[in-house]
Amino acid sequence: MKKLMKSGNILLLYSLATVFIVASCSTTGMQRSEDVQSSMQIVDDDIKLVVVQLDAIGASLDELTKPGQADTKKAFDLFSGNASKIKEMEKDFSKHAAEMEASGKAYFKEWDSDKQNYDNTEIQKKSDERRAALGETYDKIAQNNIGVKEAFQTYVSDINEIQRFLSNDLTSDGMDSITPISDKVVNNGTQLKYELQNLQKAIENARAEMRRG
Repeated sequence: MKKLMKSGNILLLYSLATVFIVASCSTTGMQRSEDVQSSMQIVDDDIKLVVVQLDAIGASLDELTKPGQADTKKAFDLFSGNASKIKEMEKDFSKHAAEMEASGKAYFKEWDSDKQNYDNTEIQKKSDERRAALGETYDKIAQNNIGVKEAFQTYVSDINEIQRFLSNDLTSDGMDSITPISDKVVNNGTQLKYELQNLQKAIENARAEMRRG
């Protein structure tokens, strides 16, 4: 009787261990998916804030450099505050975009490594089809992100150098001399906004595809 109970306990432990292992693998796969979607959500949120801030900077810089500006000190303080904010936003965006890229690579790397675990050819085919569809959608994030990081860094550098220039020469002559450059930088900010919105759209599409799967 004791031997039978012992054998039963061993069988029970084995069954529980098997269930635990299967559940752990499943949870790990789900967790990887959730990690990727979470990282994309963070970048999506960053972009929303940055787009608003780019408009605020353009408006405050136009206001500061417009002919006949009556209160240059007030206009300059507003522009300076906006310049400081975009600098911090660029750091957050750069960090979060790198984390999103890393989590995406890890997710697809693990998916590819799981290919050897299917004995059923139909299931393998479905997995490959989903991997290809999601991979194609996710790749558009990288395609839309080409040049965004560098353009964002250049824009922030230009904005802060304009702020530094005007802090030393907040005169009508100083503003007249910097206006052609500031106009160009504002246009660069508008272009950057469009590029960020294209990246945001690619992220939203990838998240939708992952939820659909």
